[in-house]
Amino acid sequence: MDQLAQKAAATAATRLMFPAGAPAVVMVSGGADSVALLRAVASGAFGPLMPMVLHINHLLREQAADGDAAFVVELCGRLGVECRVVRYDVAAYAREAGLNLEDAGRRVRYRFAEEELDVRCREAGADPANGRIATAHTRDDRAETLLMRLAQGTGVAGLVSPPYRRGRVVRPLLDCSRSDVVAYLTGLGQGWREDATNLDVSRVRARVRAELVPLLRDLNPRFGEAVARTMTVLGDEGALLDEMAAALVEECVSRDGGDLRVDGAASAGLPRPLARRMLRRALFEAYPEMSRLEFDHIEALVDGLAEPGFARDLPGGLRAFAEYGTLVISRDAGTVGPLAPSMLSVPGTVDFGDAGTLTALAMGTDGLDSSPNSALIDASAIREGLLVDSVRPGDRMRPLGMDGSRKLQDMLTDAKVPARLRQTVPVVRDGQRIVWVAGVRMSEEYRIGPASSRAVLLQWTPRAKMRETST
Repeated sequence: MDQLAQKAAATAATRLMFPAGAPAVVMVSGGADSVALLRAVASGAFGPLMPMVLHINHLLREQAADGDAAFVVELCGRLGVECRVVRYDVAAYAREAGLNLEDAGRRVRYRFAEEELDVRCREAGADPANGRIATAHTRDDRAETLLMRLAQGTGVAGLVSPPYRRGRVVRPLLDCSRSDVVAYLTGLGQGWREDATNLDVSRVRARVRAELVPLLRDLNPRFGEAVARTMTVLGDEGALLDEMAAALVEECVSRDGGDLRVDGAASAGLPRPLARRMLRRALFEAYPEMSRLEFDHIEALVDGLAEPGFARDLPGGLRAFAEYGTLVISRDAGTVGPLAPSMLSVPGTVDFGDAGTLTALAMGTDGLDSSPNSALIDASAIREGLLVDSVRPGDRMRPLGMDGSRKLQDMLTDAKVPARLRQTVPVVRDGQRIVWVAGVRMSEEYRIGPASSRAVLLQWTPRAKMRETST
């Protein structure tokens, strides 16, 4: 077994990353790191897995992105590994969610990976908790992230990110350097794709890689190894604090609909480091989109545990306030953010948290439900698979029974959907075509006709709070 594969296998075994025979989704961009991970997986370095590859085309680099996708598909074909390519407009999602492109792309990738893994586990009859999403972060990525976070300011969790494992996501190459990756692929005669944006030093990570890391290696030629040791120690100590924080969340924090309630009496007297960890963990579990919450916000919340008149606005439309000895963290009355993009399998269900759930069922063509929150579509008209997200700028569709197309924003206005809730209305897509605007209108292109033999019933169940607010 080659050196990189041996290192990665040892890391995976030590960190108990891959349960034997479990489904695994391998994230492959086509770059050197992810290609090395795929080759190691295909070689059997991690034991008997049930792997498939997921490649996300962010639609950001036009022909170059299409070339990446074609490269990954061809490589998977040669290795005998199943591959799925998802095309998604990350730039549009970033604009709607108020995110930078890097953060938007990360959220899109992990959302699709989680849902693809759920499908694989269900098909294999495997416990979803045993499924794994493998990413190709290396020791160099970790060092670069540490330097970026030091410059920006962060806590211990930020300094040791990305971790070896978080939930179902594992990173078996974290003990391997970028030079290990290149040597491994060169030895195999395996090529890879280069992303030109990685050389753009106007981007923070590229500048750290091009300018700061070489300087530190001049000071200490074994800089990478030294940083890795430090991060391992910090990570192990952080993991212990996380276990203690998890127990405190169970003891001190409760959920009330979409709100968090932190018991002031139960959390009184906690050491500040544990109070920080408890609040951060509770927030991220309740609102996964808050993964970039700043240190100052957490510090204010810790202070708020003991302040009777405390009130503070938080990012993402959240507001924290004291209420009779309880710290409440709630969505404010402003505009609700867009739905996270999700794959919808048939049969399958997507849960959008406080917004509601969307279900797809295979049906006969006579199974129409008359509810406005249901639509029966022609299954044979589906070309690329169903995706669900919110309305995007410029979206148009041909509504059922009409000859021309209409803007989705106009349709939502006509349906009297309040402006602040329009991002909570699911838009079901088939590639670039719109299938259904939940609760509003389906597309003429998916009408059940005399020749239709198979159908899919789509059902949208909004949460009670959303139904009450929108009436």
